[in-house]
Amino acid sequence: MKRAFDFLCSSLGLLFLSPIFLLVSIAIYFESRGPVFFRQERVGKDGKSFRIIKFRSMVAGASEIGLKITTAGDPRVTRVGRFLRRTKLDELPQLINVWRGEMSLVGPRPEVPIYVALYSERQTKVLSVRPGITDPASIEYADEEKILGGAIDAQRTYIEEILPKKLEFGELIASILPF
Repeated sequence: MKRAFDFLCSSLGLLFLSPIFLLVSIAIYFESRGPVFFRQERVGKDGKSFRIIKFRSMVAGASEIGLKITTAGDPRVTRVGRFLRRTKLDELPQLINVWRGEMSLVGPRPEVPIYVALYSERQTKVLSVRPGITDPASIEYADEEKILGGAIDAQRTYIEEILPKKLEFGELIASILPF
């Protein structure tokens, strides 16, 4: 039932939001060289990898020249990218991941493999459900880039402080969602 709901909503979302997809794609194309979409390996349900799709908000190749996390003022973020991140429009292409069945509308946010490797046995419960576009942690950490921007060691702060709290939210969602 949840999968059918996700499929229907993502199909309608992709259809009705296609004019916004076009405008954002044009803005990205004219601002900087590189692809319109950013694809990155994430870990999904049952530990299976998939490629998350987002509008590119950073310079092309940014994932090879910096951390896997982004902090406030990160010079890799483009002008259009700052707008997309602030408005969360960069997340819209994840509707394609939902449509394909790799993600759900609501569920624990998918993480990159290097951070999943740090999960405790208990924390791996979040991998028992489809990851989602949004969850309570997305709301709680809407200003994550600012938090990390003020940290002395952004990666350490993410691993030791933010990730465990996000996983607590994820475990709660995983215990509520049927699949």
